[in-house]
Amino acid sequence: MEIAIRKASVQDAKEISSIWSVICSERKYSAVSKPFTPEQEQEYISSLSNREGIFVAERKGQVIGFQSLDKWAEYSDTFAHVGVVGTFMLPEWRMRKIGRQLAEYTFNFARNNDYEKIIIYVRAKNSGAIAFYRKLGFVKKGVLSRQVKIDDQYEDEIFMELFL
Repeated sequence: MEIAIRKASVQDAKEISSIWSVICSERKYSAVSKPFTPEQEQEYISSLSNREGIFVAERKGQVIGFQSLDKWAEYSDTFAHVGVVGTFMLPEWRMRKIGRQLAEYTFNFARNNDYEKIIIYVRAKNSGAIAFYRKLGFVKKGVLSRQVKIDDQYEDEIFMELFL
């Protein structure tokens, strides 16, 4: 199966927004409950520094998933070595090692841009994502109690880190 991984551009905003719509409608894999519009996604992509990015997985020209890399914090350069990621895949493409391909690309980009550590927050009931990140080398560092509230239901988030 041929999958291409590349850095997203504003032209990808509509497809990324469509993925958000699917994931948000599932109500269980992301802490984001409302999808970003294509316009919001364009604005976000345009706002990213050259050390940040959204990286898309494409199959036959269709974006089927993406991974984001953002700076941990803007307010102090003491955090410049830390990035935060998120991984989002259309349901029919999960469990096919595409997330690993995205991570390899993202982590290479991160290393080349002076990141030393990557963190992730995962909903506690998302055992598939927790297992995925563990396989990548992430280590659980703690639990943020009642961190997510969707449809008046609370869920903890697991905080994980990976040193590159």
